Amino acid sequence: MIGGMATIHRTTMVPTKLELLADWLPRQPWYRTTRRPPELSRAGGFRLDDPAGEVGIEFAFVTDGGEGDGTTYSAPMAYRGAPLPGAEEGLIGTSEHGVLGTRWIYDAAHDPVAVAQLLAFVCGRVVAQQQGESDTPDPTVGRHWPSAGRLAAAAPLRVRNSEPGRTTVGVEVTDASTARTLSGSLHLVRVLEPGTDEEPDLARVEADWTRPDGTTWRGPVAVVR
Repeated sequence: MIGGMATIHRTTMVPTKLELLADWLPRQPWYRTTRRPPELSRAGGFRLDDPAGEVGIEFAFVTDGGEGDGTTYSAPMAYRGAPLPGAEEGLIGTSEHGVLGTRWIYDAAHDPVAVAQLLAFVCGRVVAQQQGESDTPDPTVGRHWPSAGRLAAAAPLRVRNSEPGRTTVGVEVTDASTARTLSGSLHLVRVLEPGTDEEPDLARVEADWTRPDGTTWRGPVAVVR
């Protein structure tokens, strides 16, 4: 199912996404840079569309490029027009959108719609979209899912920062041949590194990001194990 396409509005957000992330990132256990506040710049990303058209979903890549180590972080976000009950822990902040009004912005790991659409992308049921263009697929975002089975998030969402540079979300993996459902985990890669994830995984999402020197790096942004 491809679903409806989101419209990208050319307007203002106060505070901006980078301002919200500059406040939020240093409070996360996987944040590596010791300097405060971070000096963030955009490094790339992509979007996934909500079929219902209610939730904006953006995988934003940002680099702390001041006097720090130039670390690039993945900050997937879900934008909503009202608070999401039970997701207070994942709230990044609120912002006034020039067209849509107040937006509640959540870490996507805590948003069931965002997690569901990411798993649907992994399984080939949705298409990744350009970060800044409406109705424009982004073919550079890759996925690897050799199974004909299905992935679904466990309900309610089980979110943990359990590994360095990772956030995990509990998922259920259904084998297509036996219909057996097994427990697994979706790993959102927070600190981006080039190359292929060395550990074995069931599924993988890979994307490009731009370094401060203008070079393009590519690596995993999400894996399922």
